[in-house]
Amino acid sequence: MKRFAATYLYPLTGPEPIRNGFVEMDEDGTVLRTGVCPDPAAEACFLDGALVPGFVNAHCHIELSNMWKLLPKGTGMAGFIDGINALRDTKTREEKIADIRHWMDRLWEQGVSAMADISNGDNSFAVKAASPLYTRTFLEVFGIEPEDCDGVIREVRALHARALEYGLDAAPTPHSCYTMSPELVTAASAEGLRSGFLSFHSEESPQEEQMMLDGTGEMADNRRKYGMTLPPPTGTSSLEYFIDRLLRVHPAPFDEHILLVHEVCMTQAGIDAVLRVMNHPFIALCPMSNLYIHKQLPPVRLLRDCGIPLTVGTDSLSSNDDLCMVTELFCLQQNFPEIPLGELLTWACLNGARFLAKEDRFGSLEPGKKPGLVHISHLSPDGRLTTGSQSRRVL
Repeated sequence: MKRFAATYLYPLTGPEPIRNGFVEMDEDGTVLRTGVCPDPAAEACFLDGALVPGFVNAHCHIELSNMWKLLPKGTGMAGFIDGINALRDTKTREEKIADIRHWMDRLWEQGVSAMADISNGDNSFAVKAASPLYTRTFLEVFGIEPEDCDGVIREVRALHARALEYGLDAAPTPHSCYTMSPELVTAASAEGLRSGFLSFHSEESPQEEQMMLDGTGEMADNRRKYGMTLPPPTGTSSLEYFIDRLLRVHPAPFDEHILLVHEVCMTQAGIDAVLRVMNHPFIALCPMSNLYIHKQLPPVRLLRDCGIPLTVGTDSLSSNDDLCMVTELFCLQQNFPEIPLGELLTWACLNGARFLAKEDRFGSLEPGKKPGLVHISHLSPDGRLTTGSQSRRVL
């Protein structure tokens, strides 16, 4: 048996920490019990800071690790997409895999125990299969020309078969409204929904919304510049457009777990539309990525009270300086200081586990679970994150 204690222990069975709390774990990492230290000074391992369950990174593109620090900040979505297309293949496959392995190891060391990861190819498969970090892989597809739909689906089915050969939990998923024909949004959603899970980039930028509403703006102009077909303007939000395409797969309600990633432009009308048709929706907040690309954050105060569980992701190293969950939480705390650390950790641990349907193992320090144990250092005197806060895996 191993016993660890800290100034604050966050079991996440409730919003409040245990002050001077301990957790006892079996040799294999199974939680045995938690409680209050009768004498903190007598503890063999007492840490200043907080002990929390392993993080669940709800949205990452680990295969883009080769793009670290290549793209400029503040370009907006149109400029960002151009940068991705221009720089995606600046390294060899072997170099890309080495970068993936480095950052997967770093994620584990910083305390990420599970992750929802996006893949467009198979570069990350062997690394993820060998990692102690659990991943569910979303095989993301693109294709804006309607006539390409059948070919794209054939290709992603072949990629799915390769992922299964590595023993990965994986399934196809659509990318976003602005990178796909209407037919492909529905076809890819149908493929993914059969697995019980879907991940979808939704309302990531005002440029996306403007293009979907009326076919104008920077993103629309960018598509026209390259001779690409535009999605049909609908006069509604891209989220409502996605829901319409989803309803062509099967009637509501949707019992599958559907993750809406980013939601920078979400409104109450969009929230209402989601709750009308989805029984298990989730939202992934990736604040550092949003600031990196277009210097705008989601309406977190609205989302916090909307009834849809919030999760936290890091997005990719093409749109982030690091894949650090504590940095994401500190960003949210700085911009929304009324949110207590316990609630932020619930988003970053337990809600992510619930999305992955792995809450029986991850997300909280409850007896019988094996979530991992993470130390967060350099808290303020009142127990908040600071610029110096860092996370490291304890177990």
